[in-house]
Amino acid sequence: MEVEFLTADTALPPCLPLPRAMLGLPVSSTAKVMYARLLDAALAAGAEDANGIIFTRCPIVELAGALGRSAMTVKRALRELEDAGLLLRVRQGFGEPNKIYVLIPRDAQKQDCRQAAGPV
Repeated sequence: MEVEFLTADTALPPCLPLPRAMLGLPVSSTAKVMYARLLDAALAAGAEDANGIIFTRCPIVELAGALGRSAMTVKRALRELEDAGLLLRVRQGFGEPNKIYVLIPRDAQKQDCRQAAGPV
């Protein structure tokens, strides 16, 4: 992998969105990365339900492969995010992946991530 130093002119590669509010939440690092992955999937190719709310579908096996984690770790991280109020999973038919609604922390809505490029 080639690397370069970050300068003011450096074009960033595609990135996953992670609201800053997520950094202080008591969830695992795996759950935080999964949240960013699900938010990216919802923004990129998410579908809208009858109310115009965007959701995504990501099978457990697909998430496990994308994150390099086991299916059990993925299930645990999904449960963490649900318990923290950051995801809502709606069951579908047998063998169908759940609809996953990614919920945005209110603190993150106050500031656009593109504007928040300052120091962390």
